[in-house]
Amino acid sequence: MKIGCHLSISKGFKAAAEAALQLGGQSFQFFTKNPRAFRGKGPQDGPEGAALCREHGLVAVAHAPYVTNLSTPDPELHEITVQSLVQDLQIAERCGAIGLVVHCGKHLDRGEEYGVARMVETLDRILAEYKGPVPILLENTAGQGSELGTDLEELLRIRERVAQKDRIRFCFDTCHAFVAGQYDPEDWERYAERMRAIGYRDLLVAVHLNDAKAPRGSRRDRHENLGKGYIGEAGLTAILRSDIFAGLPVVLETPVSAQEEYGPEMAYARKLAGIA
Repeated sequence: MKIGCHLSISKGFKAAAEAALQLGGQSFQFFTKNPRAFRGKGPQDGPEGAALCREHGLVAVAHAPYVTNLSTPDPELHEITVQSLVQDLQIAERCGAIGLVVHCGKHLDRGEEYGVARMVETLDRILAEYKGPVPILLENTAGQGSELGTDLEELLRIRERVAQKDRIRFCFDTCHAFVAGQYDPEDWERYAERMRAIGYRDLLVAVHLNDAKAPRGSRRDRHENLGKGYIGEAGLTAILRSDIFAGLPVVLETPVSAQEEYGPEMAYARKLAGIA
């Protein structure tokens, strides 16, 4: 595992990469632009930061803004979403990111069948316009409201319907799956085996490591610092000492008041994982 954290690129992409190294990270995640906006230029020093990452073996993972909805029924928002995500993929490519994390669609009471069909349509449009090498990493959701993509099989079915399915991969969030009721930390290995058996693990590119402020099955997407939530130290230890995420970037998105706090928390994650 390459343990890292989510960092701001407000001072540039290269500065974020330098911060990741200073904090002891082997990976880091960044928003391509303002997480609450469709438009933005992204960092202008992407190639310089990418060179630094290559030099130090640092893995960068890009994350699209929260405002995008792959299943929006609104024609204007649909077009804006497509163009925004095409731009996000281009920014991710300039920064040398291994993938762009994108949240699954919300059907907004139109029903799951509509939501999935619209989501596939949107992904097909995006991949028809963006020809580069960066894959879209669909993230499993907590199941709040009308969110799609709470379980692994559903994610795989969505991928199968995308015309260029080989360009779709996955990002797994420990908090989301827990609050969606997808696994019991005390029985983590059974869930890990399910990941392997259905082919999900082979398509997994990145991991979000978060504890949960809300109980299992609550469908409330609220992250907590490691060991302080309902997954807890024992649950996180089981996850981190499993070999299911071997070789992958495992990125913390836990609540911190300053990014310097990620240093001790990453050290704690390494301790739980049994990494010297």
